[in-house]
Amino acid sequence: MNGPVRVLLADDQQLIRTALRMVMADLDDMEVVGEASTGAEAVRLTAELAPDVVVMDIRMPGMDGIEATRGITTDPAENSAAARVLVLTTFDDDDYVYGALRAGASGFLVKDMALDDIIGAVRVVAAGDALIAPSVTRRLIRHFASSRPEQATARRELRGVTEREREVLTLVGSGLSNTEIAAELCITVATVKTYLTRLFTKLDARDRVQLVILAYEAGLVSVN
Repeated sequence: MNGPVRVLLADDQQLIRTALRMVMADLDDMEVVGEASTGAEAVRLTAELAPDVVVMDIRMPGMDGIEATRGITTDPAENSAAARVLVLTTFDDDDYVYGALRAGASGFLVKDMALDDIIGAVRVVAAGDALIAPSVTRRLIRHFASSRPEQATARRELRGVTEREREVLTLVGSGLSNTEIAAELCITVATVKTYLTRLFTKLDARDRVQLVILAYEAGLVSVN
């Protein structure tokens, strides 16, 4: 990516927007191009400002973050096709996580994470990867299981996936980062990325978020 990451902050709490803006203002590789306090405003500003990443709260008045995410990621006539959405959730947002996934979010973080971790996640998403906080991964799988009980008996087949790729997929589904997967399997981070690229292609997955669901559907991870 040439130039700084262009970020749109969408949250109805001004304190959170201000904190993120202040941190990003000191970074050479990041620029806040706008702020939105509602979902509808986030959709409109994404179309006007063409940010690289939208940091999106889920709970906002009127149009919530899920509907706004869907509008940003699936309506190219109204929004920039390049914009990726990083959702900020809280521990009581379980009912919304799967909805945000279906809406096309590229990542899920919890609001009580350190600001530096949130900044790092913005960089990851801007680079075209996806990121999910481990605590959100566990809740995501539980929510998916309760919404799709038939998956407990109907397992997805992983055609063409090697044993090593299956191991990587299992660890992704457990919420591990690329660095953690590399340490677990005693391989380099670059090698992990290679395996992920192959998994995206073989499983027709858009990003890491979808790999989590596929790992559950294949029975590689459980809700327990």
